[in-house]
Amino acid sequence: MAKQIAPEEVFIIDVRENGEVASGKIPSANNIPLGQLALRKGELDKDKTYVVVCQSGNRSKAACGILEALGFKVEDMVGGMNNWNGNIE
Repeated sequence: MAKQIAPEEVFIIDVRENGEVASGKIPSANNIPLGQLALRKGELDKDKTYVVVCQSGNRSKAACGILEALGFKVEDMVGGMNNWNGNIE
């Protein structure tokens, strides 16, 4: 069963490259490309839970492993943007 998260508790990290995000991203998503995650960990709060997204789900799964190893709470958005049916900006 999928975990329910209240909208005000959703903090999205989009780990796609900048060029990919330019074609559209989930509103309020913070773009931190996968290769920059460890370097930019100071931008994140260990008291928050992050939903991690990429295009298809492969990079977000890898990103979740990295972030968990760094002590962050994360959820992987399975299927990524390919399965996203909501608004994009």
